[in-house]
Amino acid sequence: MLVLKINPQKISKRKIEIAACLLREGKLVAFPTETVYGLGASAFHREAMQRIYKVKGREEIKPLTVHIANEKDMEDFVLTLTPSAEKLISAFWPGPLTIVLPKKEEVPPEITRSNRVGLRMPDHPIALALIERSGPLVAPSANLSGHPSPTTPKMVEEQLGDRIECLIDGGKTPIGIESTVIDLTDKPLILRIGAIPVESIEEILGEEVEVREKRGGQDKEDGKGKLRG
Repeated sequence: MLVLKINPQKISKRKIEIAACLLREGKLVAFPTETVYGLGASAFHREAMQRIYKVKGREEIKPLTVHIANEKDMEDFVLTLTPSAEKLISAFWPGPLTIVLPKKEEVPPEITRSNRVGLRMPDHPIALALIERSGPLVAPSANLSGHPSPTTPKMVEEQLGDRIECLIDGGKTPIGIESTVIDLTDKPLILRIGAIPVESIEEILGEEVEVREKRGGQDKEDGKGKLRG
């Protein structure tokens, strides 16, 4: 496994390009976000996304979150952008909030087998620089399913070191817990409480929001294919 050490305060364009090239070729690259380390694959490379399930030992029915670097990237995945989504995007992106919206028909089943798709714009200089060069990525936590989500490069190496092509070592992740996940395909529904508290979301939306799960676990989803991990 290639390890690329990058200072988040002084991004190496050369190293970012090396990792981005690997992603465009269908390789897997672990990288830091503000929450935890993600295991990245191109959202346009079906074989690479299939490998994520195998590498993590993840059930194929479980959807993957698409990570983007700008709002324009949403056009490839989202059918409708609701008023509630616009409010939350304005308030919390980039940041630790995953928003689930109606998907476009052409979104491949490797991302989701349901009629909705989860998206996030991470608030980390390395993650954003990488996605800008590689294009949108699916990036579940860079761990074996059922194991703790990694917050350091060492944790990634211990779990996935011999299974992936590249690790970007950006040090310890700032927040260390997963993103909050909210489904906006109908009435707002929080599927997992993470880094952003319910009260902050309710303040922006101006209404109380139902909570499906009080605290997120690893790689969870409900029976309807809604993203919860």
